[in-house]
Amino acid sequence: MSEHHSSPQAEGNGAAEAPVFTPRKNGQAQTVSEELAAWMRTGWADTEIRDLEPIEQAAYTAKRRAALSARFPGERLVIPAGNLKTRSNDTEYPFRPSCDYVYLSGDQSDDGCLVLEPRAGGGHDATVYLRPRSNRDNGEFWLDGHGELWSGRRHSLAESAQRLGLDTHDVRRLPDVLREAPPAPVRILRGHDAALEDVVAGVRAGGGEAAESAADRDEELAVALHDQRLVKDEWEVAQLQRAVDSTVLGFGDVAAALPQARATSERYIEGTFFLRARVEGNDVGYGTIAASGPNATTLHWMRNDGPVREGELLLLDAGVETTTLYTADVTRTLPVSGRFSAVQRRVYDLVYAAQEAAIAAVAPGRPFTEYHEVAQRVLAEGLVEWGLIEGPADRVVELGLQRRYSLHGTGHMLGLDVHDCARARTEVHLYGELRPGMVLTVEPGLYFQPDDLTVPAELRGIGVRIEDDVLVTAEGNRVLSAGLPRSADDVEAWLAERLPRS
Repeated sequence: MSEHHSSPQAEGNGAAEAPVFTPRKNGQAQTVSEELAAWMRTGWADTEIRDLEPIEQAAYTAKRRAALSARFPGERLVIPAGNLKTRSNDTEYPFRPSCDYVYLSGDQSDDGCLVLEPRAGGGHDATVYLRPRSNRDNGEFWLDGHGELWSGRRHSLAESAQRLGLDTHDVRRLPDVLREAPPAPVRILRGHDAALEDVVAGVRAGGGEAAESAADRDEELAVALHDQRLVKDEWEVAQLQRAVDSTVLGFGDVAAALPQARATSERYIEGTFFLRARVEGNDVGYGTIAASGPNATTLHWMRNDGPVREGELLLLDAGVETTTLYTADVTRTLPVSGRFSAVQRRVYDLVYAAQEAAIAAVAPGRPFTEYHEVAQRVLAEGLVEWGLIEGPADRVVELGLQRRYSLHGTGHMLGLDVHDCARARTEVHLYGELRPGMVLTVEPGLYFQPDDLTVPAELRGIGVRIEDDVLVTAEGNRVLSAGLPRSADDVEAWLAERLPRS
């Protein structure tokens, strides 16, 4: 990786200045001659892009901002994108903006910030503050570690305004803008930009607002945004379907690669799926769980360094994140050899029965908790029938005894986050009713730990989960991930088409 240098960014793209050059301590280039600096300022073509079309979600982001504006009349709302985060020393993680910023703006720039400024006559003026293109006059574009020649071209403010359908300004001016703005109640989405939070805290302190009440007000903004995101618009549903469709292809890639995985490890499976995610989307939406054999009994197994053995099960929990940052979340449990053993099939069939019952319970007007309760009852009845838990099933469910082998809930909301809308009010999420436009996962599972002496030896080390992404419709539901087989017979037939023949 090439060395780079860091220098403070100059304001705007105005008059030429002497480049501010701070070399890395052990970097090879420790000086910049005046002649080189002058030469680097000349001979560059005009690359401004004109007549850009708005991004396809621009009309939807405008509606979302209008809904948020109506929720907080007369208040200044500050929604940051977030900053780059250090991975090690001077290398950074790939940037992924805050979901609420993307939801309201459609932009994905690091250091960006959306501000809704209250108008005297009602409503808000929306402005997105961004870094402009790097300055060529003062040398920023080639001397700064995040200059254009190091990190790639970014859109100019004028280009971003066309793409996003928003007024744009230089984000480096934002602290002064906030300090000098007319008095108004202000809320900021916390946890993404500490420097802006400090600026807002200073503005509030100057206005005499207590820190405790400020924290409560900011939490109300975060909760309101997650409440709003519970129901997806038609554009969001289409993005989720895209994510799921790519994920289905990724599972097919893995099935065809099982022989190579047997020769290597779970990492071959992880890498195979990741290739699909990067080719068709932005990334994986969360850390891939490629759990073979007894590793499948660890719910969030992400080391993915275990062996893939003939005769064992592979639990693959993975999702492609689209370029617009919506993610799928799908799980299949596959027999590595292509066929379930009798014991594996018995466990699989019980989980499948629980999932079938749960999906049938997903419909508008039904409580969010109902499909979980339905799945848990099916699992409890099966475990009682097998003699693993003393019945009756009513007692088992009431005491939650089936959770020794089931552990987790049967699903969650899905969207820009894999566990979407986690900060929404419990009365509209956990204890609310399903509404058309909600997208959720249905994912019952059974996990018999390798050291669990309460189950027969033949069950120990078997973990099975089946997970699908389901859209609530006006009529009932639609399984977005229906392109992947679910029943044991269909899984075996699907694998037979993809596993190389010996």
